[in-house]
Amino acid sequence: MATAPRSEPPAPTSFATGHAGTVVWTDRFLDYTWTPEHPMKPARLKFTMALAESLGLLDGVDLLEPASADLPDLLRIHTAPYIEAVQHAVPPVDTATAPPYGLGSSDNPVFPRMHQAASTIVGGTLAAAREIAEGRAKRAVSIGGGMHHAMADSAAGFCVYNDLAIAISWLLDHGFDRVAYIDVDVHHGDGVQRAFYRDPRVLTISLHQHPATLWPNTGWPEEIGTGAAEGTSINLALLPGTRDTQWLRGFHAVVPSVVEAFHPQIVVSQCGVDTHREDPLADLDLTVDGQRAAFRAMRDLADKHAEGRWLAVGGGGYGLLRVVPRAWTHLLATALDRTVEPATVIPQSWIDRIRAEAPQADPPRTMGDGGDVNYRPWDGPGGTGETGDARFDHAQRAVDMAVLATRRATFGLLGLDSEDPRD
Repeated sequence: MATAPRSEPPAPTSFATGHAGTVVWTDRFLDYTWTPEHPMKPARLKFTMALAESLGLLDGVDLLEPASADLPDLLRIHTAPYIEAVQHAVPPVDTATAPPYGLGSSDNPVFPRMHQAASTIVGGTLAAAREIAEGRAKRAVSIGGGMHHAMADSAAGFCVYNDLAIAISWLLDHGFDRVAYIDVDVHHGDGVQRAFYRDPRVLTISLHQHPATLWPNTGWPEEIGTGAAEGTSINLALLPGTRDTQWLRGFHAVVPSVVEAFHPQIVVSQCGVDTHREDPLADLDLTVDGQRAAFRAMRDLADKHAEGRWLAVGGGGYGLLRVVPRAWTHLLATALDRTVEPATVIPQSWIDRIRAEAPQADPPRTMGDGGDVNYRPWDGPGGTGETGDARFDHAQRAVDMAVLATRRATFGLLGLDSEDPRD
């Protein structure tokens, strides 16, 4: 019997020169360099841009080089003493467990020209915000951004200045009074939530690994905002091991409803990819395929509810070679309306470059992991069907319990019915 010819993955796509969005990039993003052993390595950004270029994704796209943020913009969120401490920080003599302003800890070691590097990250996200606010683009992406843990007066979680909170503050002063922030990093978006916890003009949504199992141990469903902002802080906490289908079920059971109820003028997305099953710092079980589906879902929400205005940034993600470059290349493609299928073959030129810099590396061969993104929509309390796969059914019930906790905490405050899957 004749053997059927093997189906080959799609080759790289040729793209038209027109594009729908702006890409903010500068090699100065690579100056945000911690210690050699630190898990956040700027090479992940360099490898992402190289992969996007090798696929032809950036053909005809003029990259926007940002200026560094200046002091008035940093002061939108951060205190003057903290900024001064960053400007003058030097490595500590000893290893204090709680160094001043969080500077000098193992998570946030002091590095040369830290203030300048962190200000450039902020400048990139501000440049993206300005492109949208001033009408030059509907979408803008800066993969260098996403430092969502930085607090007003302290560094935290690899984050010195909170570029997202600063950009949202800037947007609120430049024609926007309803900003929807969606954070899909594996860690809770605590710094952005705290910055706007009392501000009803900002809807903060965070999907993250359960706070009982992962730092920063915040992001419980009961964190709903305060005062006039009650109901504008949304937290969906997911148990370790959550896969693509369950994660997407949870996302679509919560996020579209609250975004529609809020009527945003712009969607701002933190697109951390440490939700991946290979990430060394967390325990969710997503694939690049699932992350791509999340990016596309957020873009579609912006198209549907915010006249297409979408500001997207990077964030966490510590799979330096196999995960981040592919995931954020899909993010760039999503912002530019240039589809890259998960089965697309990765160009040999990129693989050769990776092996030249990391000879022991095992580079991926295609732009996906073969993940299953065909989720079953949430169908209300008690609606979880049994499939016979004990592990899958357990994970599905766990996600549905998380969904219900989040909906019951916040949906009523937004005029929605927490029990009705149509809301």
